[in-house]
Amino acid sequence: MKQLRFGLFENAQANDSGTATWRHPDNRRDQFDTLAYWRDIARMSEEADFDFVFLADAWGWADVNGQRPEICSVEGLDLPRLDPTIVGAAMVAETDRLGVVMTGSILLEQPYAFARRMASLDQLSGGRIGWNVVTTGTAETAVQAFGVPMVPHDERYRMADDFMQVVYKLWEGAWEPGALERDKQGRFADPTKVHRIAHDGPYFRSHGYGNTAYTPQGTPVLFQAGASPAGRAFGGRHGECMFVGSGSAEQLGEHSRAIRAEAAASGRSADDVKVMSAFACVVGRTIEDARRKYERVLDSQDPGVAVASYAWFTGLDLSSYAPETPMTELHTELSQTQVARFAGQTVGDVLKDWHAHGVGARPVIGTPEDVADVICDLADRADLDGFLLSPVIQPGSTLDFIEHVLPILRERGVASPGGDEGTLRERLMGKGSPTLGDRHPAAAARPAVSAA
Repeated sequence: MKQLRFGLFENAQANDSGTATWRHPDNRRDQFDTLAYWRDIARMSEEADFDFVFLADAWGWADVNGQRPEICSVEGLDLPRLDPTIVGAAMVAETDRLGVVMTGSILLEQPYAFARRMASLDQLSGGRIGWNVVTTGTAETAVQAFGVPMVPHDERYRMADDFMQVVYKLWEGAWEPGALERDKQGRFADPTKVHRIAHDGPYFRSHGYGNTAYTPQGTPVLFQAGASPAGRAFGGRHGECMFVGSGSAEQLGEHSRAIRAEAAASGRSADDVKVMSAFACVVGRTIEDARRKYERVLDSQDPGVAVASYAWFTGLDLSSYAPETPMTELHTELSQTQVARFAGQTVGDVLKDWHAHGVGARPVIGTPEDVADVICDLADRADLDGFLLSPVIQPGSTLDFIEHVLPILRERGVASPGGDEGTLRERLMGKGSPTLGDRHPAAAARPAVSAA
């Protein structure tokens, strides 16, 4: 079996994944707005030799019939939250090897400013930055806040393609590697390696010089999680690390094959894309002990959160439908992934499932050996390259995984023994690959190599 890579899912707010478990006595997520919390998460993750921490984000908020439900404020469901790039910068300062992946929306960001922000972080971190490319702010409320029109689902991916062309030109074409000489007896930069970019696309225009020089990775590592046909096609063209939701080995294997086929169809190798699955677990000394721990988590959450939470992600108010309504009758222009995953189920089924784990992975409940067995089985049968650990309770769930499951995976040779160095791209893709390969579409933005 291949050696797996591991990331930790986090979110700079009191709750994540559409659930509200902040009341649980062992949950420290209510301290998300303190620097001490993020220092502890960063140090814990680096000491465990996780490859990266993944910072999710959303601009929108829950909206049911034009109003934000009171339960959202009572339970800290969607607001307040912090900017993931600021949190990421704080985590970078506390670590030496840990990668930090931040979410950014092509619908709500301007490519020129966004390119500078990410390049600055990649430079200061020594090449440890990744970008989770999303095409919306989760809810239509986000576009209302920004005063921009909502763009239909598939068109957002065409918009994303145009956005990518701009940032590729800025990251890969504006400054060549080695342009900065810093020679006090000569010159600071070689002008033959500094280039003006020009882009006139259907959605974005940019002319001028890049604000930042070439960074250790050039382009940050590109993460993406679109599950729709348009999302998979986009991921096949651009993504380096594709996230798939939880599910059976058969379901995950189908996703993995489809993603790799899209990469091959785009002229890339199927191995150019790493496929990682969301994963959650509740670990106990015995399975009965693990089940009791999980019941305490479920009891800490108000069931009324599920309606508001699902509306936040999809724009659909499930309380306005009869429980027996098939999900196939519902449609949204927002997160179609969160409708498609419930095909064959009813509205009542969804509310029950959503209360348990929201948009996150259904947790594996059992002993450390049980959890390790499931990880190995899924990775082998679904051709996965790694997992994104989504803690049920933070930091307790993560510490349980680190202390009890990770050693078993290392004994079996499927987890890195630790101490990995290099850029985030090298950790995920292999040594000697700090920048994107020539098969990636970003390579087309690179200028011809300057003469010596």
